[in-house]
Amino acid sequence: MQLFITSLNSGSNGNCYYIGNHREAVLVDAGISCRETEKRMSRLGLSMSKVKAVFVSHEHADHIKGVPVLARKYKLPVYITPDTLQNSRLDFTGVQVIPFQAHEQVQVGNLSVTAFPKYHDARDPHSFIVSGQKVRVGVFTDIGVPCHHVIEHFQQCHAVFLEANYDEAMLDKGRYPYYLKNRIRGGKGHLSNRQALSLFTAYKPPFMSHLLLSHLSKDNNCPKLVKNLFTLHADGTEVVVASRFEETPVYTITNKPLPVSPIGIQTSLFDAIA
Repeated sequence: MQLFITSLNSGSNGNCYYIGNHREAVLVDAGISCRETEKRMSRLGLSMSKVKAVFVSHEHADHIKGVPVLARKYKLPVYITPDTLQNSRLDFTGVQVIPFQAHEQVQVGNLSVTAFPKYHDARDPHSFIVSGQKVRVGVFTDIGVPCHHVIEHFQQCHAVFLEANYDEAMLDKGRYPYYLKNRIRGGKGHLSNRQALSLFTAYKPPFMSHLLLSHLSKDNNCPKLVKNLFTLHADGTEVVVASRFEETPVYTITNKPLPVSPIGIQTSLFDAIA
């Protein structure tokens, strides 16, 4: 079994992630316009006819503003929690809205989607695991801190979209007002490069083939800096920086084990806390 993944856009100007197999796919968030979603998928050779559902992580505009139009046009069910729906302040008239519960699997054809809570300054935010035939892809963005849910699921993923939002020195010296800097780094904002790298180096499983670094700040980060930083510790994992301006290529994810060097073997969460 293979899963195919791409970031259609990733950043504070809009987020949309595609995960699918040969027959069906889901979108996690749709924070870019319907037209841009269509254009970017078309350039990649992906068909909207394969998309069977949209899963919404939280109500911030860069994750949800394109959902209603896209869902109405393609008659897509939207999986969203009641609190997120209420706080979205968007018109979902004519959209099939389906609530989901944390830790409960939602079956979309041969894909299984499981949500779990995360730390972020939204009403009811969730991260997602999308799996199919033992291939698992995680979408871990807009995370204030890597809680035990993130750590546990991270260790099970063959590929992840992982937030690396800001470089701490760039944020400190940057033009953002003090309150906004504190919001970003305050535990319910975003992951820094250092936090994301610590998660990656401590808990990356040896079979993780792809790491898509996501939701980079335009003002407080540098794609080249992040790529170089994580590549130094990749140990066989392909490191990709997801752009805030365009789609990434489509990557094929399998459950084929990667060669493991002795220093690449990771301790599991359960061993770590035993």
